[in-house]
Amino acid sequence: MTEILSITHSVLYEAWLVLLESAPLILIGFFVAALLKAFLPENFIATHLGKNGIKNILKAAAFGIPIPLCSCGVLPAAAGLKKQGAGKGAVAAFLISTPETGVDSIAVSFALLDPLMTVLRPVVAFITAVAAGIAVSLSESRNIDGIPEEYESVSVQVSSCDSSCCSSKKYHAKQTIAEKFMNGMSFAFGDLLKDIGPWFFAGILLSGLISVFISPEMISRYFSNEYLSMALMLAMSVPLNVCSTASTPIAAALAFKGFSPGAALVFLLAGPATNAASLTVIFKMLGKKASLIYLSVIAGTTFLSGIAVNALYTSLGLNITKWIANPSRNEGNMFEIVSAVVLVTLVVKAYIPVKTTV
Repeated sequence: MTEILSITHSVLYEAWLVLLESAPLILIGFFVAALLKAFLPENFIATHLGKNGIKNILKAAAFGIPIPLCSCGVLPAAAGLKKQGAGKGAVAAFLISTPETGVDSIAVSFALLDPLMTVLRPVVAFITAVAAGIAVSLSESRNIDGIPEEYESVSVQVSSCDSSCCSSKKYHAKQTIAEKFMNGMSFAFGDLLKDIGPWFFAGILLSGLISVFISPEMISRYFSNEYLSMALMLAMSVPLNVCSTASTPIAAALAFKGFSPGAALVFLLAGPATNAASLTVIFKMLGKKASLIYLSVIAGTTFLSGIAVNALYTSLGLNITKWIANPSRNEGNMFEIVSAVVLVTLVVKAYIPVKTTV
């Protein structure tokens, strides 16, 4: 019993350190998400994508980068784009770039990884989305597959969604700046935090387990081959339902133990873009041929990007097994502690039912 308590304490302590390090920046990320929700028009993306063409694919990939939607939450938004006339290539690009990154996950990347990976993550996500969009577009025929019945009535929403993992609230079109701001804050620190918060905490807890149970010697012995480690991350990512924010502490914990930046990048990108829950809908939305191309491009591009990233780190004189410094063993400063407490409080508050008066 004493040993179990000791292990539990160690896991929770490691998870607490990760939470302290990431909480301030993730709160900033959610604040930016609130601004996007408040001041970005709901139909902004749909009106800029048109039907086909490389220009629209580039726009779709770029628009998806900052938007904080999870891998299943992006489905209704993508279905709405398709219903309004966006080509399969643009839809595929949006489906990839949106869940792979977001202002919240970029902020956490900066907190837990390193500045170079913080930049490379959205850049490679953009490249992957464009590559997949072009490949899917080239595979299009005149017989466009229909939108899944369950998404036919979905309205286009660029910063919220209506699905099993993302909820949404629709606000009146005419609002004052103050009302827009407050609605954006309500969305980011209410709906969005409710959707992402539990997955983020699960990722932090898993990072604590990795820190306690996986040693650098184990990684060095069984996964020292960078190609093997990237293949393992790719194989793990496809069935795993993990959002971009939750995947970051897991990737950081693996990096601390010796996983290369290339392997971490494969997990950070392939995990949010592919999971068993969303693939069935994507197959219906894009069609079998386009969906297989979609998955093949994600796997191929992320794997090749992982190799390129490892080569980049090596060329800069960085050790790819020690590219992240060991986390400091302090209890955190007052700002970090307050941020962590606020983050936990907000997530808990999001799950408390609001009593309405008649």
